Amino acid sequence: MNSINSQAPTRCIARGLSLLLVASSILISGVAGLGAANDATESRTVADSLAKMLQSARAVISKHQEDINDPKRGDKGLTAAVVLAEADANYKAATGIDPASYDPATRQGRMLKAQRDAIVEVINDNQAIINREGLGFKGFIPATFARLVNEAFARKVEGGATIKVTAPPELVRNRKARPDEWEVDVIKTRFLKPDWKAGTPYAETVEVKGKPAFRMMVPEYYAASCLSCHGTPKGTLDVTGYPREGAAEHDLGGVISVILPNE
Repeated sequence: MNSINSQAPTRCIARGLSLLLVASSILISGVAGLGAANDATESRTVADSLAKMLQSARAVISKHQEDINDPKRGDKGLTAAVVLAEADANYKAATGIDPASYDPATRQGRMLKAQRDAIVEVINDNQAIINREGLGFKGFIPATFARLVNEAFARKVEGGATIKVTAPPELVRNRKARPDEWEVDVIKTRFLKPDWKAGTPYAETVEVKGKPAFRMMVPEYYAASCLSCHGTPKGTLDVTGYPREGAAEHDLGGVISVILPNE
């Protein structure tokens, strides 16, 4: 026993402390990685909810286009309460969840409330045009409705999130909706590839204005009902005054783009 080096306990303690520090570092790194993964999962859930709610509300406007454009009718009964109720029903059919049931204390609850409030605001603000007699096409189409809702939503969340409906650059009709560099890259390198599974979103965390943010894009495709404006003959003017794109059913027609800055 006396031959044992007196420095051995010190070395063992130092080595033990070193191992503890390494283990702690690994644990902390693991917890940080788990935290980042949890943040990304939460952000994806929020972004997915916002995209689905926008689609659900826009579908209501599409469903009621003939009513809106009926020049013989005044009050269409398409109030904010009616539109929101139908949008909520669409959302619940798609997700199994009532959008009004989310906890308002959560990010998802706050964001969906702001979006649903934006839907109400836009419908209230456009009652005069919706109910105007003697006028057929009124320009209150799903694309216009979605843009107005996204703008109202942005004002309500004050930088907490951004939603935009964009498209491949050659298909964009509204200059404000042009895709940015990141969106163009996702469209070209993913959504337009033959092996990309239709309808599959793409998401990643990237820098936006110098700060990390979660970005998600949801591809959308032309349905048969879209082709009266976007189909053939290519170049001929549609009811809105824009030249038709010559698109076919199931072609990529647009993208919902969501940005959620890291909290």
